[in-house]
Order: sequence, then C-alpha cells, then structure tokens
Amino acid sequence: MRVVMKPHFHLLLILILLTSACYGVRKAPVPGAGRPYLYMPLITGKTVAVVANQTSMTGNMNIVDFLVSKGIDVKRIFAPEHGFRGAADAGESISDGKDAVTGLPVISLYGSHSKPFPKDLDGIEVVIFDIQDVGVRFYTYISTLHYVMEACAENKVKCIVLDRPDPNGFYIDGNIADTTFRSFVGMHPVPVVYGMTIGEYAMMINGEKWLKGGVKCDLQVIKCKYYTHKTYYELPVKPSPNLPNQTSVYLYPSICFFEGTNISLGRGTPFPFQVYGSPLLPDKGFSFTPVSVPGAKNPSLEGLKCYGKDLRDAIKEKLVPYRGINLEWLIEAWQDYPQKDKFFTAYFDVLACGPVLREQIGKGMTADQIKASWRDGLDKFSKIRQKYLLYK
Repeated sequence: MRVVMKPHFHLLLILILLTSACYGVRKAPVPGAGRPYLYMPLITGKTVAVVANQTSMTGNMNIVDFLVSKGIDVKRIFAPEHGFRGAADAGESISDGKDAVTGLPVISLYGSHSKPFPKDLDGIEVVIFDIQDVGVRFYTYISTLHYVMEACAENKVKCIVLDRPDPNGFYIDGNIADTTFRSFVGMHPVPVVYGMTIGEYAMMINGEKWLKGGVKCDLQVIKCKYYTHKTYYELPVKPSPNLPNQTSVYLYPSICFFEGTNISLGRGTPFPFQVYGSPLLPDKGFSFTPVSVPGAKNPSLEGLKCYGKDLRDAIKEKLVPYRGINLEWLIEAWQDYPQKDKFFTAYFDVLACGPVLREQIGKGMTADQIKASWRDGLDKFSKIRQKYLLYK
C-alpha cells in the first residue's frame, strides 16, 4: 500500500532536517577511555602500568579489567587517594596490596609514597592515567597526576592520559594559589576552579614547566568526544566516597573551605558535602548528627547535633550549577559562630593556599569585595589556560 504524505508533513520534515544540520544533535560526551581505537595501537605489545580507581570505567568495565581482557600486558596498578576500588576515607592511609579481581599488584600513591619510585616503573614502557577529576584545586588527583608525570619524565616512560569531561569545567573562579604554601591540596598557581579537563591540565603542567627541574614528560592525551567547556556533564560514577552525587560535585568548590573550620560538612550522614552545620550555630530549622560510617570513619563532630544549612535541593533551587564560587555560606557561618577565634583551623590556610582569605573574612569583607580581589589573578590565569584548551 502506498502512503501519501500531506504537504505540511513534507514541510515539517524539511524543517527538522534543516534544524539538525544547523545545530547538530547533542550527543553524550565520550571519555578518552571509551575510544580504544585511539590508544590500543599505542600500548599493544608494550608493558603497561595503570593509574586508576573506581571512576576509570569504559562501558561497564574498569579500564584495568578492559585492558587485561584485550591481552594488554598490564604489570601493575597505581592507586590514588581513596584506593583503587575507591572505598577509603579522605586522607586514610592506603597500603600496597593485590587487586582481588585481576591479581595485579596495587601500589598506593597517597601519603608518604605520593610519587612512583624508580623501582615502581622498572620494566614499564607506558603509564596510562585514567581518573575522573572534578576540576577543583583541593581535589588530590591532579597532584597525583603531577607526581606520575614527574616520575615518567625522570625514568623515560611515556604517559598517556585518557581524558574525561570536567563537571565543573564551565567556569574559572577563586584565588590563585600562593605556591609558598604548596601542599598536596594546592600544588600549582591555579585558581580553586580552573575550568580544564585533566588532560588539558596535564598539558599545562608540562607546558608551564611545573615538574621538578623543568623536566618534560613524554605525554599524549586521548581526547573526549562530543565535549566542550559549555557541557554540563553528570558523573556516571561517584568520584570519591563523600561526593556521592552531582549536587555535591557542584557544591564542592564553594563549601570545601569548611574542611578548614570547626564546621561539619555532613561526613557521616547520607548527604555529605550537601549540608553544613555545628552545635554552636543557631537553630534555623535544620539539623543533622554525624556518625561513623564506611568512607567517613570518625567524622568531624561525631555524635553531636549540628545546626546549619540544608543544600540538598541546590540544583532544584538553581543555586548550582553556577559560574562562580559562593562565599556567602562561609561568611554567614563565620558571622553566626559565637567563638570567632575557634572557627578556623590550621588546615584552612592550607586549603586557601595562604592566610589571605581567612584574614579577609576576619576583616568583615563581603563576598563581592573578596571576589574582586581575585580578578587580576584570574585574568592572568585565563591567558595561560587558553594555551592548553583542547575543547575550545
């Protein structure tokens, strides 16, 4: 039977085709790990080590399991903070061991052994780095990346970064780190939110000669597909135990500063990094009580009823995603805290890479005034960043 289309249907079809041609069909970003045809030829027949954790997925397989299944000669696994399968607390010491699934040796790159030793790379021709970053200076995976690249450069080992979208890659904001206060949560002169994928960041580390002695790593980045810095990317796997969902990932740049105060960020509750509070803050109708749980053992203010702010609906309330850090929450909590001299801990200056932010809050500066002081540094960083963008 012949189907006759009405004239208006033809016009509608033409309109749809023209719209698709002009604007394209929005496709989900594909991480570098999901493009094996680009990296398998580079590692076939080579001895390989992999820096990976629970986020290192391609399809429904971890990148290590995938490479082993394809016959790649994986010799060992390097694990960042939280371990290879991602269950350890923040800051928890991780022991070397053996992966229960593959039987491969696992070497922890956290704590005193943050950089691979020469013996760790003995016999290795290629190191693959495949870890989901969240695009925030405090997050330690970029520090692990630095030390891996440095070790590769010093030991003449190639490093391949399988790039992944940055869930906070649509803006830059924050003070530029003063490297006089360099630490594992602030190694480079970058803002709190740097708006780069981990592959772009690796290129910046190399290009700006931030590795010890100015050495350069033999680096190759396997790009994502269908990603730009305007893409709002929802993480398919939680990047660490206390960033369990997209709300926490979006809030993290603004409220992680509370880690350097005597305020709880909800570790030891079902909603970490989506609330904050303290027994000493005024009761404004919301409270929570932290308890010890896997991934948050012995949390701050354990067993104490904390009063504070509930940000679990931040996406619904359109507080995030937002192209900027919110300092209002930190300033409000400081103003409400009755013991001003006990609000900040020594760790605050570590997170802020210096005492300036703490001093600005103590002087009563507003969020707008503080952010205005960041402007020149952000303008200078923006020019550096531009040189390394792969997704313009």
